[in-house]
Amino acid sequence: MSESRADLLEDADASLLELVDHVLNKGVVLSGDVMLSIAGVDLVYLRLSVLLCAADRIWTSTRP
Repeated sequence: MSESRADLLEDADASLLELVDHVLNKGVVLSGDVMLSIAGVDLVYLRLSVLLCAADRIWTSTRP
């Protein structure tokens, strides 16, 4: 039996939601480098880092 398109889309949405939920619960760090150069001369170098996680994972509450 083949699944209908609606069933496939619902499964895709559910798996995407599970992926986002897992990433926010555990956290992910993305990092990369960007270099702008002209004629072999490096002009600008950027190192980028991004932390993706839920805010309650970063800031713990100290209230009783």
